[in-house]
Parts: sequence; structure tokens; C-alpha cells
Amino acid sequence: MSIGWAFIGTGRYPDRMGAPGMALADDTELIATYSRDWGRAEAFASKHGFQAAYDSVEELLADSRVDAVFIATPNNLHATHARMAAEAGKHVLTEKPMALTVDDGIDMVRTCKSNGVKLGVGFQLRCHPGHIEASRLVQQGVLGSIVLAQAQLGNGERGQLSRTIRTGLSEWWEHPEMIGGASTMIGAGVHAIDDMHFLLGQNVVEIAAITDGQNSENALESVATMSLRFDGGAIGMMACSGRLPDSKNDVVIYGSDGRIVLKDASRPSMGGELEVISETVNNNVAYEPDPLLLFKWQTEAFNRAILNNEEPAASGIDGLKIIQVTLAMIESASTGRTVKIDPLPAL
Repeated sequence: MSIGWAFIGTGRYPDRMGAPGMALADDTELIATYSRDWGRAEAFASKHGFQAAYDSVEELLADSRVDAVFIATPNNLHATHARMAAEAGKHVLTEKPMALTVDDGIDMVRTCKSNGVKLGVGFQLRCHPGHIEASRLVQQGVLGSIVLAQAQLGNGERGQLSRTIRTGLSEWWEHPEMIGGASTMIGAGVHAIDDMHFLLGQNVVEIAAITDGQNSENALESVATMSLRFDGGAIGMMACSGRLPDSKNDVVIYGSDGRIVLKDASRPSMGGELEVISETVNNNVAYEPDPLLLFKWQTEAFNRAILNNEEPAASGIDGLKIIQVTLAMIESASTGRTVKIDPLPAL
């Protein structure tokens, strides 16, 4: 059985990665696209092989061929579009962040649950075979007691002295109220935080952040660093930036009995290398780079969640935890204080 998909949002990421990646997925049918500009919706549909184009979200959601939607509109619209889709009986896979506030995120989870549809968030590293294997080894206790986790996620051009100002279809990223009050954290760092949640099986409960933004001179940051405490006792460090042209995008996990390194594998794209050094397992595996493969696998995993009535690889609850960490990072960076994260209510 194929799952019929629609895209709500036709910007740069859906055009370059989302639609091409989803087109490769098994058991997937590309049904419809939405943009406020019908011409853009129609051009996107024609380019990527969708069967219909709409300039009305309501009309797209009324299309009986659509089983699931991928939401890639500006961040401040994710919650609204997710609720509309859920109430129309469509499963929801949303780009990160799933919402800008914890309350909106909770409402999304509850709305999807009450309407019997799945809610997933686009944290594609959960579909990377190296990260899946690393998580399995950690959960099996191969590293012993986890002591420290480190992640860095950066890119940029040499000679770059300030944050790149986005224009065109990405111009909305220059508005803190539309993106959620953080730039490089929401654009990149959230992948690293969710990845550490996934790899360790532990959640961040305390954060101390230093950035070059979240102040009266610069509302948005281009460099963010964080010290993290996890509920299982591990300590973490995360750094992300769009001004690191030669960044070593590694994830390192140290335990009492060894270490795991995901070399050049912290970005949400297939590639990199898994190195395991421990008392019982010593291994090294390299992965061929492929910019579309993780989106393909993410789509197939979400299809399976629908067909088998399983939780998505990254669920709404996982997305909610990242909202909490992001808001705590903003508060810590702007106040200079360490911020503790409260447990989520039962959902």
C-alpha cells in the first residue's frame, strides 16, 4: 500500500532536498503541493512529479488522495498547519521546530492523538545507520556508564566575519518572531541536541548557553555553545555555527569502558564514519555520502509508522523536548544564567 503525500510549503529546502528525497521512497505517492502563490505551487508540482497544486491549505486537505502532509512553511505556521491537517484526518510530518512554544507543541500532540493520526518531526539523523548503531551500542552498555557527549555542527565560508543574512524565499529567517528567537540553534543545533537524546537515551534537564546573539545588539546568534546536563547523569557539550568553514562536524560519546565517534556525521545528511573503541566492540564503518538518502529513509520510516501503527522515528514528544531545550538556551544566553527544564505533562 502506498501513502499519498502532500507538501505544505514549497521553499528552498523542500525544493532541493525534501521532494527529491521523498520521490525516492518506497510505498510513496506524490499527490499535491501548496503555496500561497498558485503559480509557484504548480511549478513545484510539475518539477517534482506531484499530481495537483493548490493555493488553499483547506482545499489540499480536502483531497482524498492525501494521507500525510510534510509541513515546511515558516516556523511560526507549523502548529496551525499541523492542527488543520490533523483535524482533516491527515498524518503530519513537520520540519523542525514543530512549534515555537511548548503550549503549541502540546496542543499539536493532543490534536493529532485525538484525531488518530501520527505526528513526526524531521530529525533525520535518527535514520542514519551509523547513529542507529551507536544508539544500539550505548543502550546495550558497550561503553559502560556514559560520562560525556560532545557534538559540533557548523559550516560557512572562509573570511566570513558575521552571520549570513538570508534573502528571497528564506528571508523570513531574519525575523525572530517567525523562526522562534534563535537562528543557528534552530537551523542546525536542534539536530545535534535531538541526536544526543537519541544516542544516549537521556534527555537534557539543565543548560548553560553562551552565544553571540540574544542581546540588545544582535537578536539572532551566529555562534551558539551549550553545556548540558542529562537526566541519566551524563554531561554534554554542543556547539553550532554558520561561521565555521572548516568545522569538524563530529559527535563523540565517552563512557567508562570506551568511546564512540561519529566522524563528520553530525549534519543531517548521509555520510561520515562510525568508530567504536571499547572493551568488547572495536569497529570502524564508513558511509558513502548521499544528500537525499536520509530524507528517503525518513519518509519510509514514517510510512511504516502509519501502516503498522507505530511511533515515528522522531515523535511529537521528541519534538516537544527540543522546543524546551531551545527556549532554555534562549533564556540562558540572554540572562547569563543556567536554566533547568521542567518535565513535560502526561500526554
